[in-house]
Amino acid sequence: QVQLVESGGGLVQAGGSLRLSCVASGSIRSIADMGWYRQAPGNQRELVADITSGGSANYADSVKGRFTISRDDVFRTVYLQMNSLKPEDTAVYYCNADVRTLALLSDWDDYWGQGTQVTVSS
Repeated sequence: QVQLVESGGGLVQAGGSLRLSCVASGSIRSIADMGWYRQAPGNQRELVADITSGGSANYADSVKGRFTISRDDVFRTVYLQMNSLKPEDTAVYYCNADVRTLALLSDWDDYWGQGTQVTVSS
């Protein structure tokens, strides 16, 4: 009973910006790491950025200096601010979170959102 819902994707020109949001909801006890992944057609899903519960962020080399990941634990939301977008950033972006549910004996499990399309035109 855990859902991750992404929003904020769309069509943007090269050099433009988008801000993605992912809200976690459901029977959640705690959330550890959260991250953003992307997958272009014919490619493997790759890590874009992730952030620990303590706020430490990690970025793929291809997005360093352009993207910023952040989180708001009150609203159980992770954001990805994407600036200076390039056509090669075009992909479906997926939110990921390590979640422990409210079940007494629950362990940490990996959850995924359904994805949001980001298209960058040249």
